Amino acid sequence: MHKTLLNSTVGVLAVAVAASGMAAAQDDVITVTAQKREQNIQEVPVAVSVVDAETILRQDALNIESLQQLVPSVSFRKGSTNKNSAITIRGIGTISFSGAIEPSVSTVVDGVVLGRSGQAFSELYDIEQLEVLRGPQGTLFGKNASAGVINITTKRPSEVFEASVQASLYEDNEYRTRGRISGPLSENVAGSLTVAKSYFDGNIFNVYNNEHVNGYDKFGMRGMLEFKPTDTLTILAIAEHNESDDDCCADIEARPSGRNPASPAAPDGDFDLDNRQIDHDFATVTRDETDAFSVQVDKELAGGLTFTSITAYRVWSNEEDREGDFTSIGGTSDLPVFGVPFQLHDNGALETKTTTQEFRLTSPDGERLDYILGVFYMNLDRTATFTRNASCQNNGGQNQPILDANPGLTCNSNDIVSATSFTDSRVTNYALFGQVGYDFTDAINGFVGFRYTDDQTDFVHTRRNNDQFGRQGVGVRPEMPNSQFSQASGGFNNTFSGDVSDNDFAIRVGATLDVGTLMGDGGNLGTVYASYNEGYKGPGFNVFYNMGTNDQLPIDAETSTSYEIGYKYVTGDLAFSITAYSADVENFQANNFDNSTGVTITRLTNAGDVTTEGVEVDASWSPTDSLTFTAALAWNDAVIDEFNCPVDPGTGMAPANCSDRSGLDLLFSPDFNYTYTANYEQPINSNTTFFTNVVWSRIDDQVSLLPNNDGTENPVGFLPGYDLLDLNIGLSFNDNQYRVALLGRNLLDETFATTYSGDGFRYQIPRDADRRWGVQFTGNF
Repeated sequence: MHKTLLNSTVGVLAVAVAASGMAAAQDDVITVTAQKREQNIQEVPVAVSVVDAETILRQDALNIESLQQLVPSVSFRKGSTNKNSAITIRGIGTISFSGAIEPSVSTVVDGVVLGRSGQAFSELYDIEQLEVLRGPQGTLFGKNASAGVINITTKRPSEVFEASVQASLYEDNEYRTRGRISGPLSENVAGSLTVAKSYFDGNIFNVYNNEHVNGYDKFGMRGMLEFKPTDTLTILAIAEHNESDDDCCADIEARPSGRNPASPAAPDGDFDLDNRQIDHDFATVTRDETDAFSVQVDKELAGGLTFTSITAYRVWSNEEDREGDFTSIGGTSDLPVFGVPFQLHDNGALETKTTTQEFRLTSPDGERLDYILGVFYMNLDRTATFTRNASCQNNGGQNQPILDANPGLTCNSNDIVSATSFTDSRVTNYALFGQVGYDFTDAINGFVGFRYTDDQTDFVHTRRNNDQFGRQGVGVRPEMPNSQFSQASGGFNNTFSGDVSDNDFAIRVGATLDVGTLMGDGGNLGTVYASYNEGYKGPGFNVFYNMGTNDQLPIDAETSTSYEIGYKYVTGDLAFSITAYSADVENFQANNFDNSTGVTITRLTNAGDVTTEGVEVDASWSPTDSLTFTAALAWNDAVIDEFNCPVDPGTGMAPANCSDRSGLDLLFSPDFNYTYTANYEQPINSNTTFFTNVVWSRIDDQVSLLPNNDGTENPVGFLPGYDLLDLNIGLSFNDNQYRVALLGRNLLDETFATTYSGDGFRYQIPRDADRRWGVQFTGNF
């Protein structure tokens, strides 16, 4: 039943096609690879959203952040750099600065797992299809897919020569250009090359040097060679290079900080999200570079079996300069902090090398019994350095013994001290996975999936106080009792290390039901599916610049169980899907409040247990061949079941006022998001077609801070909801060979923040928080 359903139906079921929700398409169906084989989307017992190439083109999406309003179940936490950014699905995600912890949402590009979520925020280009698989997907996609998967497929080389160009120009000196050529190189070899270049001055003005910031300068290229030496063997090689030099992402002062109230960049009122100015003497900059190479081999074997091998190697380099005092006057006074502003400037660099290998065996389509069996290996090596230059700090007498021992030595705001950390971490993963499906009748199919995972994680972290006297600064720790002075470095070294291993066996069980066949009607009455899914995210460590002794303790694995039931119906001009889900997550890895060192801070821990449950609805209706309406709605309730209380190291007891915070919201989990679209195309004459696309999306209120230990919520972490209204209107010529469009973004000019960054006043303002207009040209040759 599940192999042939809707093969003759003139309709498709796909979320976010035609800019959102589902779209009906004549004489076509949407195929997805959510189960690592090409299938009609209605055959797949998974809640999956699909964004096709046409939608990405219309939205002129720069990266996956730009698609948030199209997939309501997805949220993003924007950090100061890509490495500190994170994705959440249905309210579940991992937000951490640690290099020895896994993400909860996996990103897969052409079958290759990206080791860190920060790599997913690179530029989108050459995309054929983007799938968002919602809920635990660990059995087929791995241990870092406990909340979901973003599965990206890029365009393959074509069998005939073709070329395309796209250029977009917006207000405020922003442009995006992309070009692609593709075609046969010989009888058995085809190739393609895509080049993309994007630039933006920035949407924030720095009054210190009269320059715009929070812009980007990106370049990328991807080349493919597809070799078909026989009818049963295909070899696909992909090489990719991406680089960016972004003066991003500086935080605005949306609430009064008191650090430099006379500055023109100070906020206007108690909460000023209209502020587009900063006053920084140190630029926040992110430099990214990725080089990747992969080879996929598909070999058809006897009996219709397919053997697949995917070998990949990726190198991701990231360097950041970060303004940490958020003023232009910090560190300029010869008086001690905190009576005067302090300086805090950071520089960090990392290099991540990831090697992956996957082998799998896939049964032929159209059989009563189908299966996938595979093995997977990943090795991720990460090296990182981080240096902080900050004002000396003696407000509590921290440095007084050093000052007393060195007459004439001072510790004022303009006495800059520094420390540097050096980290080497490694994650190794082995897995055996599979899924088996069986048609019990023409109407009922059952399936079971599994994944056995073996994890190994280790790290070595050394922090060196660079000051020749070992003085402490703001965010610069002094030499510690176990410090050793290094003659070579001229500083005091503190070294931490740890290793942990774990294994897990996760399962997935479910069934699909063809309603029409079951009732004997024989027609299309839709498909019902239900599933039970287990997710697993391996253990790790809270490795960061200022880590302490207790951070050497491992963080236990995070596990989840999920129940999901859904219904999908597709006909020629109408498509509808509804999914209900409930998931429990144990040992949730999050930055919980902790005072194990005697000082209350936020630290990545096994915070406790959480629950997420909700309903997702997707619909599409085409009343005429020219007009399509779509809708995508997500109700989600992601809350804390019970969080652990921090234990005082002196008494061994939790604070008396500590609450389990039951029922309070998780981070970046809006309760109700939706997107509505209307798409209209009308021929004017034989060579010209008018088209327009309108997208209205709502992102609900959300919080970006976990509640305090006593159960209260800090109002500075509240992010108000917002509405976005986007418009595309234009003309296409010669059967869509050329397109010219006027693009309007955020037509309501509704300002908003995507992240609260800390210190009681810092917020991230994205590009989409301001109305802008642009034009776009597309040519296909």
